[in-house]
Amino acid sequence: MSEGLIALGIEDLGLNLGPENIADLDIFLHEMGRWNQVHNLTAIEGESESIKLHLIDSIAVLPVMRRFLEGPSPLIADLGSGGGLPAIPIAILQSEWRLTLIEAVRKKTAFLQHIRGKLKLHNITVLSERVEVVAVQQSGVFDAVISRAFTNLARFLELSLPLLKPNGLVFAMKSKRADEEMQDVNLSQWQLIADIPLHIPHTTVERRLLVLSPIKISPTLSE
Repeated sequence: MSEGLIALGIEDLGLNLGPENIADLDIFLHEMGRWNQVHNLTAIEGESESIKLHLIDSIAVLPVMRRFLEGPSPLIADLGSGGGLPAIPIAILQSEWRLTLIEAVRKKTAFLQHIRGKLKLHNITVLSERVEVVAVQQSGVFDAVISRAFTNLARFLELSLPLLKPNGLVFAMKSKRADEEMQDVNLSQWQLIADIPLHIPHTTVERRLLVLSPIKISPTLSE
């Protein structure tokens, strides 16, 4: 399947992937397909071209994330990790980044723990909790939050806010409905820093990555 990933244009993303990277992505896809047959981790079936494209879709965000994230080891939360997209491919390719995968469904977190062990991904932590619970336990500790196909943008931002450091960033992976979803965002609380179209090789599907940051609100002085 490594040849399949290459044929789908994974090398066209400009990420300078080495053979070990591609081998680990290959193992991830194989294991997802195998577990999915029994545990129904995602709506994506088997090891089809579709699941490979979902993986490429997930790592296409990396050039943008590299541009905006400061420091050598940012701490990133992936909300509603599901079968591990986008967090697992990101963890494979960015071994110095620290990712916390938050997923409430235990059969999915069992798979994520399995992949963590199989690929020796020491840079990820898997939490089998609801996002709201983690937001109380780890308030204000994350440099960034990301999600893929988790919920609508306004709700995603609401869940992300308590997790973020004051200068934290939200990376929202969206499609052509991004403009519609942005209409529901409270722009007195959030600043849209970037709206970047993503190049997904060999597909005409529109993908965009929105980068947002919470607006600091000065406390009102009481009289």
